[in-house]
Amino acid sequence: MKDAVARSLMHLLNRLPLGAAHRLGSGIGLLIGLWPNKQRRNALVNIALCFPELDRKEQIRLRNRNLREFGKTYVEIAHLWLRPADEVLALVREVKGGDLLERRDGKGLIVLSPHLGAWELAGLHLAAQGPTAIFYKPQKYLDDMILASRARSGAELAPITAKGIRVLVQALERGDYVGILPDQEPKADKGAVFAPFFGIPAFTMLLVNRLSRRTGAPVIFMFAERLKGAKGFRMHCIPAPSGIDSEDDIEAAAALNTGIEQCVSVCPEQYAWPYKRFRRRPAGEPGVYKGPLSDRQALEQVSRIRRGVPDAS
Repeated sequence: MKDAVARSLMHLLNRLPLGAAHRLGSGIGLLIGLWPNKQRRNALVNIALCFPELDRKEQIRLRNRNLREFGKTYVEIAHLWLRPADEVLALVREVKGGDLLERRDGKGLIVLSPHLGAWELAGLHLAAQGPTAIFYKPQKYLDDMILASRARSGAELAPITAKGIRVLVQALERGDYVGILPDQEPKADKGAVFAPFFGIPAFTMLLVNRLSRRTGAPVIFMFAERLKGAKGFRMHCIPAPSGIDSEDDIEAAAALNTGIEQCVSVCPEQYAWPYKRFRRRPAGEPGVYKGPLSDRQALEQVSRIRRGVPDAS
């Protein structure tokens, strides 16, 4: 039932022009920001943790802009999934650093696209450049729609399993592209470590490091920045920081997170701040996504966490 409703909603939203979709998404984000709720609280907690240099009013303003952009992300997704591939790819108005997408010396290329801007468009753009395998987490709802969307320009979808990892290795050994969303929190203890993300310990995947070291494939970051006024998207390609292929796990994970930070710095309001990126905490560290939902109390909680003061509740 839920899948059928979601499918109908996607087809309904796909009828909207991109500008109307963005206005609707912005309005939804505005409404979410009007009353205390977990999405609003989690976004503010993450922003306050990651941008302590901003005062409280600035943190709240960034959170409010972020919720409007986050609304656009989820309303525009029907447009990006269901329109013809050529029509969607034509929304890319500019590619900055596009020379980084060139594969050299017969080696594959690992392309990391954080949850920033229109990450579905980034994956589609990557697959349009040449043979591509994309690491993919099967979904409970709309799974076949997502698969069909991501495969429109020829991408091979590799599930987040041992079999899927073998698909990625084989693709890189053939000299193909591999696309990965690098900022999801791994569920398994193996293959991940805590490393700083904007100075906060974040449980971080080592898969990118393992793939690069095993195949010799270089790593870059790529994301699609949403332009104002529904004028399309600007694709950014950024070289990965040194150390991402280090034999030291902590150094490699820290370099991965530094690369994500560099991407986020371009358009911080378009990052997926409502996501619980710090859900898993180092031993003895307090949880960050609990307690009251009001802005004042959420910011007080962040202040206690930064001072190392236990939560009174």
